[in-house]
Amino acid sequence: MTAEEARRRFAAAKVARLATADAAGRPHLVPVAFVLEGDCVYSAVDAKPKRTTELRRLANVRENPAVALLVDHYDDGDWGALWWVRADGRGRVLEGPAGAEEAQRAVVLLRARYPQQRAVGAVLAVDVERWRGWSAAQR
Repeated sequence: MTAEEARRRFAAAKVARLATADAAGRPHLVPVAFVLEGDCVYSAVDAKPKRTTELRRLANVRENPAVALLVDHYDDGDWGALWWVRADGRGRVLEGPAGAEEAQRAVVLLRARYPQQRAVGAVLAVDVERWRGWSAAQR
């Protein structure tokens, strides 16, 4: 799968899995809603009930900005339709005055894609450095 095709499939997906690791390399994996603008993936902490707004994914990105996002398609009836795409990049937590304008733009994009996403906390940006993918149909 070409990088262009991987990016197209990624952009069309509604949910991704975000993989981060802390400074000691302990992995953490969570599903995220996202929007893609250029080669930057944005995700935000929304108002769903959480134990805290200081989420592990944000702390991990501050400690270790290397992240990966994965989207996939699984069809129980047609394994020839299986595919996955991974976006590898560097994460940034948009905070403070320096990140305010970019965070506001990301929130507008996220709300346009997910109208139910209203209250937003911290915004995570991932600058994608590499698109990888596999498709059973392209073997």
